[in-house]
Amino acid sequence: MNKLNSTKIFLCSIFALFAVVSPIFSQISSEKGSRIAKDGFRNETEILDKFNNWKNDTEAKKWLEIIGFELKNIRAVEAIKPHGKKSDLRLKITTSSGVFTEGISIKLVSNPKGFNQIDKRWVSDYEKMWEITEDIVESLKYFVGEKLPYKKSKNKKRMYLNEFDKEAQEKIISFFTKHKMRIVSDLLKGTSDSKANWFLVAQKNSSKNRWTLEHIEDVIEFYSFGDVEITRRGSLKIGAITMQRKGGDGGRETAKMLQFKLNPALLFDAL
Repeated sequence: MNKLNSTKIFLCSIFALFAVVSPIFSQISSEKGSRIAKDGFRNETEILDKFNNWKNDTEAKKWLEIIGFELKNIRAVEAIKPHGKKSDLRLKITTSSGVFTEGISIKLVSNPKGFNQIDKRWVSDYEKMWEITEDIVESLKYFVGEKLPYKKSKNKKRMYLNEFDKEAQEKIISFFTKHKMRIVSDLLKGTSDSKANWFLVAQKNSSKNRWTLEHIEDVIEFYSFGDVEITRRGSLKIGAITMQRKGGDGGRETAKMLQFKLNPALLFDAL
């Protein structure tokens, strides 16, 4: 049993108390896994530069091998940073057998218990994206504050999911449970032509510098594992992903957007 399977069993004890599971993850290459980095990673541009300097960069060589390329067959590597796409880096790899492209989503972490935003949009955008029914859309607009509370709430500007009546809560849970895999895939992988094929998590400037590079399908399965449930704080938990009101932004309208976040550092312990 590989370590991802072990972690999945551990997560099961958290998300579904003492449930019996038999998880099957994609087979992970022996080259994959967590590696110790010599130095901390400062930003995404630094990782881009490492790929472009792959011939002289030990870590970039390891990453290319994990993705599935034999170094002896690589003729050139070009890394670019697309705008507004799930792929933080887009690789164009020229080999002796052809030209290939790979998209990489990058998450830099400094706090092993911290969370990173993976997606944020207006409720109306998610409505079109996932064909959310009108009644659930209305509940979500109360949740983010696009609509003011229709009954007493602990926040006069918005409502929490656990403040809705039981029927409304059940509809929300049912919808996100039914479409969970599609939703998690869209949040992590994307839906455009510039989808992310790989997920790179790198420790950012700390005493314990490390990284892990995983195929996006394994990451989707990992973070989607677990129930859909409303938390004590009134947000929504979708496996290991949290859906909440964005907030902040100095009180501007953008604070009313819907936000999804996760803890990328969980992947370090999963390998």
